[in-house]
Amino acid sequence: MNFSFATGDATKAKADVLILPLFDTDLTSKKGQPSAWAKSDQKLRGLLAKLAQQEGFKGKAEQTCVVQTHGKLGVGRIMLLGLGARVKFTPEVLRLAIGRGIKAANRLRAKTAVVQLPGVRELDSSLQALVEGSVLGGYRYDKWRTTNADEKRAPRVEKVQLLLPDGVAKDKSMDATVGIAKAVGEAACLARDLVNEPAGTMTPTILAEQASAIAQGGGLEARISGRTEIEGLKMGMFLGVARGSVEEPRLIHLTYTPAAAEHASRPPVVFVGKAITFDSGGLSLKPSEGMLEMKTDMAGSAAVLGAMKVVARLKPPFPVHALMGACENMPSGHAYRLGDVLVSRLGKTVEITNTDAEGRLVLGDVLAYANELRPAAIIDLATLTGACIVALGPWVAGAFGEDDQLMWSVLEAARASGEEIWRLPLTDTLKDVLKSDVADMKNAGDRNGGSITAAHFLKEFVGDTPWVHLDIAGPSNVSKEKGYMARGGTGFGVRTLVEYVRRRTAELEAVVEAPAEG
Repeated sequence: MNFSFATGDATKAKADVLILPLFDTDLTSKKGQPSAWAKSDQKLRGLLAKLAQQEGFKGKAEQTCVVQTHGKLGVGRIMLLGLGARVKFTPEVLRLAIGRGIKAANRLRAKTAVVQLPGVRELDSSLQALVEGSVLGGYRYDKWRTTNADEKRAPRVEKVQLLLPDGVAKDKSMDATVGIAKAVGEAACLARDLVNEPAGTMTPTILAEQASAIAQGGGLEARISGRTEIEGLKMGMFLGVARGSVEEPRLIHLTYTPAAAEHASRPPVVFVGKAITFDSGGLSLKPSEGMLEMKTDMAGSAAVLGAMKVVARLKPPFPVHALMGACENMPSGHAYRLGDVLVSRLGKTVEITNTDAEGRLVLGDVLAYANELRPAAIIDLATLTGACIVALGPWVAGAFGEDDQLMWSVLEAARASGEEIWRLPLTDTLKDVLKSDVADMKNAGDRNGGSITAAHFLKEFVGDTPWVHLDIAGPSNVSKEKGYMARGGTGFGVRTLVEYVRRRTAELEAVVEAPAEG
């Protein structure tokens, strides 16, 4: 999808569809109506307003109305998108609306679109949201479809012209905003592809190959370790989970290193992604309906890989590492058993009370390895617990950690990027449920507070390093469409990680540029 800018009269635009995002007061206000709306209605001799009224379009959130222009304008159709109340506007509202609009334009088989950017204070972030929403809304996963070939070949929106609000002139910073937003949207779509791919064709080996391709394309260093090297690293929990599958485990390590020596020596940021490419539950076998979507249990690693693709482009003034322990959790005669004791990289021993609590075992060893890099911060993303979905629903991720400064930075990055993350307590009152009679700890407690006890388990492996754990079990994969979301993998987490890197970069650069006192 290609983007360009335009200014001036929307009615003179040439495209298959003109998309007008409108607030609920834009249609009824006697003063200050958007010129694109007013002029389009004038050119159509009041037909636009009349049809909008007949269709019940009032500019409310999630409303869409399409009107044929019958050759009266340079566009074949006008699409009205509701933004809701102006006082409740955030860039995410626009991101959701334009995603919905691009989906509708694709159903109309439009190839070109002109989108009017609404007049709002948050112009730069709204421009970013508009581009990201367009890319994400245009996503479709149809790799394995052999029927409806005509539908697969149908035209889709390829060119989007961004019409700036009245009185706003284009500047160079807008090109940079569009470039990054497009890269972020494409990275999230890459993560969606990885999550949506069947487990049989997204094995640990194939996931590692994908990571290597991303590294090669972005100038990152890639190190892929197999079973022998993982054994040398004494990752007993990781190997225990991998034992039941014929698929070989892979430890994936991508590294971005700044060119400047003074920047390369800074403490790194480390992203860790859960990479269970298929989770049957092991000997604690899931029911078939619970197993059906377990190809998505590597969504944390997909988000990390997508984010690293953008990090390679951003070139922040500090190193960034991405770590993933990729394996399958399968039942077999070689599988780890209930009651087994596994020895972690830290030497901590863990009694297995549930083989379906496998993600925390792999993550524990990988987090211990990440901590040895002496990072400034560790952020892990994992589809870790169904309990987090019960607590927060399918659209919100849970955040855990004790470092308030890092937690605030992650939450602010999520808010700015439009991804909803809510902090949950890491209360010590639930820590005791992980006590074991035969080992240092158990890998699972009871049902109550399951997402909290899982976070407590992970915390044992990060030491005193600032760390935030994001449980993305809900929003990483959704069952219904919403705005720019399609059914299946969402790419959740990519935007938050990228925004975190951008903000950390800005903070470090501000410190360097600040004048010395005295």
